[in-house]
Amino acid sequence: MLAFPLIIALLVVLFVLVNGVRILKEYERAVVFRLGRVVEKGAFFGGNGPGLIILIPFIDIIERVSMRTVTMDVPPQDVITRDNVTVKVNAVIYFRVVDAKSAIISVENYLYATSQIAQTTLRSILGQGQLDDLLANRDEINLSLQRVIDQQTEPWGIKVTAVEVKNVDLPQEMLRAIAKQAEAERERRAKIIHAQGEFEASQKLADAARIISTEPSAIQLRFLQTLTEIATEKNSTIIFPVPIDIISNFLKRG
Repeated sequence: MLAFPLIIALLVVLFVLVNGVRILKEYERAVVFRLGRVVEKGAFFGGNGPGLIILIPFIDIIERVSMRTVTMDVPPQDVITRDNVTVKVNAVIYFRVVDAKSAIISVENYLYATSQIAQTTLRSILGQGQLDDLLANRDEINLSLQRVIDQQTEPWGIKVTAVEVKNVDLPQEMLRAIAKQAEAERERRAKIIHAQGEFEASQKLADAARIISTEPSAIQLRFLQTLTEIATEKNSTIIFPVPIDIISNFLKRG
């Protein structure tokens, strides 16, 4: 007779262990509903985790929430910039749950809701800028996206840590236009550099002319140096220029 109550007691304990004991990992937290209402202090043992917690079977319902950082890929979005250029932009968002209770109660599916908010914000923020800003000011755009998305997900207990624009796909026509613009820019720089070189060379020549004008023998030395350079090349014909100063002396004597 004593064995039957003992068996019943063992079955009850086994039932409680199977249906009332939960083990949460270090990165997990529990939101416990008791008769439909959230229990602020969690279960009887272990609180909201991590570790071992004990529930009341058929009365407590548990929702597990991961507190790790989630890496979510934002699908490519068609964006029309302020200068009427259509581009495809995709991004990646990093966020984590900081309040498990708000993440379960305030929104139906916080992962899906965060994804939709990220897509909408991506189209909105990028549509306010020009194409040059999107290509050049990537860091500022990332910070702006992170700030706006974080403000919208804060009531859900979600903290957005970073948003990065991954890729910007441009139409082929725009790529050709950008290539032409870059080529024209390179040509402009080349012409400016060439003009600056000519200007500096003319300045040096003017300085050399002033120095030679103060010493008439300098032009003779330069003339002899030129003849020496020509002779080293083993040319069969040497053009011998006659300085005007020599001819002027003969003319004056005549």
